[in-house]
Amino acid sequence: MVDTTVHAEKPSRSWRGRVPWGIAAFVAAICLLPHVSVLIAAFMGSTETLQSLAETVLARYTRATLALLVLVVLFSTIIGTIAAWLVTTTEFWGRRVLEIALVLPLAFPAYVLAYAYTHVLDHPGIVQATLRTVTGWGPRDYWFPEIRSLGGAAAMLTLVLYPYVYLLARAAFASQSATTFYAAQSLGQTRIGAFWRVSLPMARPAIASGAMLVGMETIADFGTVSYFGVQTFAVGIYSSWFTFADRAAAAQLSLGLLAFALLLAVLERINRGEARYAFGRKFEQMSRVRLNGLAGKLAFLTCFLPAFLGCLLPVVMLSEMALGSEQSLLSPRYLQFAQNSVTLGLVAAVITVAVALLFGSLARSRSSWSATIMLYIGRLGYAVPGGVIAVGLLVPFAYFDNTLDAYMRDTFGISTGLLFTGSIWLLVCAYMIRFLAAAIGAYEGGVAVINPNMDAAARVLGQSEWGLLRRVHFPLLRPSLFTALLIVFVDVMKELPATLIMRPFNFDTLAVQAHRLASDERLAGAAVPSLVIVAIGTLPVILLCRRIRNEQGKTKEGA
Repeated sequence: MVDTTVHAEKPSRSWRGRVPWGIAAFVAAICLLPHVSVLIAAFMGSTETLQSLAETVLARYTRATLALLVLVVLFSTIIGTIAAWLVTTTEFWGRRVLEIALVLPLAFPAYVLAYAYTHVLDHPGIVQATLRTVTGWGPRDYWFPEIRSLGGAAAMLTLVLYPYVYLLARAAFASQSATTFYAAQSLGQTRIGAFWRVSLPMARPAIASGAMLVGMETIADFGTVSYFGVQTFAVGIYSSWFTFADRAAAAQLSLGLLAFALLLAVLERINRGEARYAFGRKFEQMSRVRLNGLAGKLAFLTCFLPAFLGCLLPVVMLSEMALGSEQSLLSPRYLQFAQNSVTLGLVAAVITVAVALLFGSLARSRSSWSATIMLYIGRLGYAVPGGVIAVGLLVPFAYFDNTLDAYMRDTFGISTGLLFTGSIWLLVCAYMIRFLAAAIGAYEGGVAVINPNMDAAARVLGQSEWGLLRRVHFPLLRPSLFTALLIVFVDVMKELPATLIMRPFNFDTLAVQAHRLASDERLAGAAVPSLVIVAIGTLPVILLCRRIRNEQGKTKEGA
């Protein structure tokens, strides 16, 4: 009987172990599919298409993408780093409020800022109209910066993306011990010199990571650059797919954009290298320097302007635009838009976090090369723009649908139609691939505080991998998983290129409606769905601000 029982349990345990492993391997293959399909489709496309692209638009796309990338990364890094240093090491009037306000622009999609500032700064806008009224000038009697330009797109993206650098740089500066800084000052360095020679190099890995995130979001942007008429790779992919119906050209442009993304990741890794900094056993919190007079005013303006231009002013402008529009959020049409957006966000968030939990749990419980590879594959999606993922999924699934339909017609006289192409589930799959890295990051942040000895104790007490996850990890990971759900939910609400390319027929979201109204120059109407997207986007930002406050409280208690 004993032998029989043992032999009966072994297949059960083996079966239970193989099922999650098989599911994880299948999901990893789906995550890898867009990269492979884009590569294959690009090389299978005709050379005539590639030659035509090279002779007409390829150089323009490359110049615009590179210029936009350099401008946004440069200014986001400068603004984020300086603001982080000021709020971490100095004391000035309004610092406590600005420390949180600097994070708020994260709630805004860049294309929403583009609609708001165009409404105010364009030729018919209130600023130029007032200028002409006051001075009596005609339309050709003065020069005014053109908002619909590459510089305007760079400004919009900088205002919403600098918080990535700010958050990581702030955490890096706060974790530095004052002893190193004071040692530099004792050797003759001024406070600014110690910042340049000690604090900034030590924070370089964190700043480089933030700059890489800014770069990824910049090359992936479609809504802002398309509205401003900036010809980047993201715009070219959408135009090739819809305007010219040229899948080969879209795949080849996607490959170019993918090369940009991978180049950014490699450069960030090379720049960071194996940088490690030891602070010693003694940690001393940096004392804040009180800034008064002109220095205090300059510090206040340096931190106030990014938050004001990136959040407070756009809210006022959008609210004024929405009041003058004829759009009603309570109409059945808008309620349907909101329902579609919320449904996609919820479903994609739950699936994405579940996959992140599966990948992370397997990598933690089974330290094998295959589990590590699946975890890295899950992170690849964040380096790939939504338009590239959309093309990479549509090409193979459209081929499968067409092949199956042709076979069923010829064999049975039955048309199967499009089973996957243009379906909700394929769109959700694109969201999952795009934002899985964010969910994995949240999971790893939460699981890092769980002592491995707890896992060993649970296994000694007879818990299986599923029992360990359900009874030990999941209760401890609830805050991190909830944060991951909110982050993915808001990212899905803001995602535009993948939704535009892959959404089912007659299935529109708030982001698509805002883009459509803005494309028709109905900016007042576009303000209504834009405000809803921003309102939903503030949820994870508020949670992030609360976490910053809690960290400040713990730091003070420890000091």
